[in-house]
This record gives sequence, structure tokens and C-alpha cells, in this order.
Amino acid sequence: MSTPTLAPIPAPEDAAAQRSPRNSRASRAGSSTGPNARPNPIGIIIGAVVIIGVFVAPYVVMLLGSLKTQAEITKIPPPYGLPSGPHFNNYVDVWSSSVAPLNGLVATVVISVGATLLVLLVATPAAYYLARFRFPGRLAFLLLVLITQMLQPTVLAIGLFNEFKSWTGHGSWAALILVNGAFNLAFAIWIMQAFFASIPKEIDEAAVVDGAGRFQVLFKISLPLVWPGIVTAVVFVFVNSWNEYAAASVLVQDNALQPLTVSLPKFFGLYVKDWQYVFAVATVAIVPVVILFGFIEKRLIGGLTAGAVK
Repeated sequence: MSTPTLAPIPAPEDAAAQRSPRNSRASRAGSSTGPNARPNPIGIIIGAVVIIGVFVAPYVVMLLGSLKTQAEITKIPPPYGLPSGPHFNNYVDVWSSSVAPLNGLVATVVISVGATLLVLLVATPAAYYLARFRFPGRLAFLLLVLITQMLQPTVLAIGLFNEFKSWTGHGSWAALILVNGAFNLAFAIWIMQAFFASIPKEIDEAAVVDGAGRFQVLFKISLPLVWPGIVTAVVFVFVNSWNEYAAASVLVQDNALQPLTVSLPKFFGLYVKDWQYVFAVATVAIVPVVILFGFIEKRLIGGLTAGAVK
């Protein structure tokens, strides 16, 4: 009796080679659709260009407007192109104007930096305590802190004026620092509390076993690990304090002490609007914010790296 011969099983590469061209085309067509489809690079580029253009266009208009004359800016139809001749003297003349924007720039820097430092001083230990300890009413306290975000200086303008009307002179700067710090404290506590809570408690316990005190654990162990959260809080508080207008317009009555958000509109008179000076001051005013973001970006990368290797 003859034994049947079995056909050899084709190797995987032979089976792939025998695949029909129709199946290959179908698989290639399926790779462009469905949940695992690759995004179209051309669409991504077009979308990125549109988004960048929307955000960059106002700054380009502001920069070009600061180099034009008043006649060029107020011309109808308004010219959006390059100035006929760059008038860099706008940046010189604006500082000698009656508005005195240099005083406003100094006031804005002092108030923004002061409010940021105040928030960090209060929010850091508060966020650490909320993340590491459980106590009765903890959730209610967090919700109460969050509710304060619903109250804005515009709503409380009259109350703020009655509270700080005796704070005259440079005391109005202190009042604005307190107000800006109070209205930005809730967000800083929430964001930093989330970062502290993401750190395993075993790290703190190991440091305590090694003899570290609670403050040493906070400043030497926990803070380097939550640096991205600190950066987020710093950027949020600083930018909000830099752009604050409602409380500043109510609390600071001395023209020489008003921040830029209050003094800048004074370039708009009843019959004359010096747009070239407004654009020049606004261009200079964004420089500290750009420098802050450049500095924070480096520190943010360093903080993420340090937190990954500890």
C-alpha cells in the first residue's frame, strides 16, 4: 500500500508572494481610511499655516503700524502693507509724550511680578497640604476655592474701591498686587495640587525615614518634581496680572502710577487718535512677556527631565 504524499506547507514569505494584486491594492486603500488611517500631511500643513496666520497676523499689523505715520494708518482704505518709510522715531517720540508710557510699563512690571510672587508664596504650601493630607471639609474647601474663580474684578469694582480707597500713592500698587493675587490664587492652588497629588507618597515617606523634615521634603523633594505645575501657575498669574484692567482703572487714580492697560487708551483723544504711538507702546509691552515665555520654556524642559530621573 502506497503512502500518500503531503504537499509542503508554503513559507510565510511564499504566501505573501502569492497574494493577489487585488488584495494588495485593497490593503493599501484601507490604510488611508478607518481609525488607523494616516493623516494627510498636506492638510496638516495647511491647517498649521492657517492657525499660525490667525495668531501672528495681529502682531504683524501692530509692528507695521508702529512704523507708519498717523496719515498712513488713518488712510481709507487702510493700507495693510509695508510703511512707505520706516518711522522709527515713533519709538522715540512716544516716551516723551504726556501719557508717559514708561511709568505705566514700570507699574505693570511691578504689579505683575508682585502678584505672581504672592500667589506662589501662598499657593505652594496650600496645594501641598491639600494633596498630602486628608481632613474634614477638604473637598468643600477645594470647591469653595474654585467658586472664587466666578468672581471677577469687574463685578466687584465698587466693593474694591470702597475697600482700598484709602490706599493712595504707591499703596495703590500694593492694593492691585493683593487683588490680582486673590483672583488668581484659586487656579494656582488647583493646578499645583494636582501636580503634588501625582507624586507617590512613598517618595515623601522615604525622605522622612532618612531624617528630612516636612519643609525639607517640600522644598528639596516635591518642588523639583512639580516644576511644570509651578511654571503653569507662573505664566497664568503673570499674564492675567499684566492684562488686568478693571481693578486697575478703579484703584489707581494717580496718572503717574497707572499701569499700561489704563494709560494706553489716553492716546485716543476726542479728535485725534495716535495709533502709531499705541502700536509702538504695545510692541514694547509684549517684549517682557515674550522673554518670560522664552525663559519658562527652558525651565519647563529642565523640570520635566529632572522629574523623570529622580
